Amino acid sequence: MKKAIVLINALSEKATEDELDVLDQASLIEETLELLGYESERLFMDFDLKKIHDQIVSANPDLVINLVESLEQDARLIHWSPSFLTHLNLPYTGCDAESMYVSSNKILAKKLMTSYQIATPLLITDVNSGQFSPDTTYIAKPVWEDASVGISDANVMKGSPANISAFLLNNPGRPWFFEEFIPGREFNISMLGGNEGPEVLPMAEIVFNDYPEGKPLIVGYEAKWKEDSFEYKHTVRRFGIEQEDPELTEKMKEICHQCWKVFGLSGYVRVDLRVNTQNQPLVLEINANPCLSPDAGFYAAAEKAGYNFSQVLSRIIEDAYSKINR
Repeated sequence: MKKAIVLINALSEKATEDELDVLDQASLIEETLELLGYESERLFMDFDLKKIHDQIVSANPDLVINLVESLEQDARLIHWSPSFLTHLNLPYTGCDAESMYVSSNKILAKKLMTSYQIATPLLITDVNSGQFSPDTTYIAKPVWEDASVGISDANVMKGSPANISAFLLNNPGRPWFFEEFIPGREFNISMLGGNEGPEVLPMAEIVFNDYPEGKPLIVGYEAKWKEDSFEYKHTVRRFGIEQEDPELTEKMKEICHQCWKVFGLSGYVRVDLRVNTQNQPLVLEINANPCLSPDAGFYAAAEKAGYNFSQVLSRIIEDAYSKINR
């Protein structure tokens, strides 16, 4: 029987909902690995790289399922795990270290998109640059975090110097950037790799039901993780854009394939876009190795495509083995 390591990040003592989610992913994957003929072992990665090195070498796995999202709750270190596994010359799932680093650094990712003419909202990193317009709405985002960490209604504001300064003063402790807020429709588009190349799965639109006037239409931390919140209950996922608007569908599909190629992605990815009032898609961010939990968007898109999770994981593993031979 083949052996797989399920590698996740060590959790903090008071782990939050977004941090604990990796345990649900690990459990689902371990159950599925057994169906695929793999014996699995779960290991936790922290700063003791010698320990994890010895554990992995001792286990002598055929494959590593890389679910590491941070180290010591620092998302800036998300690329350490694929770097480490590349050093060990082991097949591992998901994106490699370079694509993980570039896509996770939101500023670097947006600059790369711009250089390749991938439409993305206007980026502002220098708050003293004079690029802000008091009549334009902006959204502040953490440079490194994912899973909507650090995002709430307070992040959306007009571009007056007072608003920008007040936000930064009230939210110390992490680097921020600003981008122009795009009113319009939001789509989460999942992509699945494999021997036949990347496939765009059915496109999910995020619908903001019964949001009161003036409330920002965003998928913030509450909408993603707080099940008793208004945002969670009134932010829903729907499918069907392929039948409703084939032209827009084709635009978004082309953009997703371009992102896959430019960023050197592999395994499984989610591309988040906004479609403005001119029906022009703009990429908000690229999520390498997105959540695979049963209640997550990637899982829902795969189900909509007619895949069960064994088929999904098989495709992800195909990409892992092919990557070691590139």
